[in-house]
Amino acid sequence: SLVIRGEKDEHAVLCSKNKTYDMKIADTSNMLLFVPGCKTPEELNADPSSCNIIHSQIAGFAKNYWELRRCRPKLKKLRKLLMEDPYEGPDSRKDQTSTFSKYTTEDLLSLIQASEEEILHQLQVIDACKIEGYWRILDFDYEMKLLNHVTQLIDSESWPLSKVPLCACLEELGSLEPREMIEHILLSYGRKYVDDAGEVFFEMREDKICRAIAQMLLQNAVKFNLSEFEEVWQQSVPEGMTTRLDQLQGLALVDKSSRPETIFLLKVEDLPEDNQERFNSLFGIREKWTEVDITPYIQDLCAEKQTVGALLTKYARSSMLNGVKVYNSRRPTS
Repeated sequence: SLVIRGEKDEHAVLCSKNKTYDMKIADTSNMLLFVPGCKTPEELNADPSSCNIIHSQIAGFAKNYWELRRCRPKLKKLRKLLMEDPYEGPDSRKDQTSTFSKYTTEDLLSLIQASEEEILHQLQVIDACKIEGYWRILDFDYEMKLLNHVTQLIDSESWPLSKVPLCACLEELGSLEPREMIEHILLSYGRKYVDDAGEVFFEMREDKICRAIAQMLLQNAVKFNLSEFEEVWQQSVPEGMTTRLDQLQGLALVDKSSRPETIFLLKVEDLPEDNQERFNSLFGIREKWTEVDITPYIQDLCAEKQTVGALLTKYARSSMLNGVKVYNSRRPTS
């Protein structure tokens, strides 16, 4: 089936089960006729001796048609809706008195301009979970509290990070937090697998845990001295994990021009979804970008088979600075 999605102030898109298409009206110089029961030459009897003139009724005509072009699903709104009322845990008074709407899968399908598969995949990407039939995003502080419970348990039990047992985690931490929340945090920060004996384990994802802890450290500071941050960050992650700046792509940006070098929070999900607005925003933050620095912030804009290089050619101007290729805005930035 095909569904047209979009609210009154949005440009309509057409969605199949797993793809999203822009809809544009295209004119045609050939008039299109609508003929009920129309047969093509291939469907007619090919024997010339039995040719009959068929009288057809024309039910209507058109001079234009809908042209479909595959487009990126418009998923930024999904996070925005769920962030109106993040889940702060079962004891939160705010959750009991909240006046914000909560959303089921059906609600999201009617509000988000994307196919069902793309929406469900994005819910996984943003680590949303279903609570009492509604999709929710965990409040970041609550998420860190849950992650801290799990990492402290791993440390106290001396479990290898590649083999964290689900049953033991639920038993040990079930008195502190709901069991489904413990399992959700393991699913968000680990890869689930079943061993030969049929027991469920998780292999913890080092990069994602290091990234979350970096976000926790950076969100309370406007800018952070880079060398101090790297030291504090390494001390803050669970034992056995190694922090690296490439874990922070699309989350934080290093300012190499300042002395000493600094780092600050810049999340790709906070940037505009429209291509031109995204570039305007980035060039407002920094006048000149190297390709390495800007790539994490524009990669999600690439359409099917489009490269970052092609996007930069269209929306930015390149020049050389101290032997390094940099990109700046094609239009004056205010």
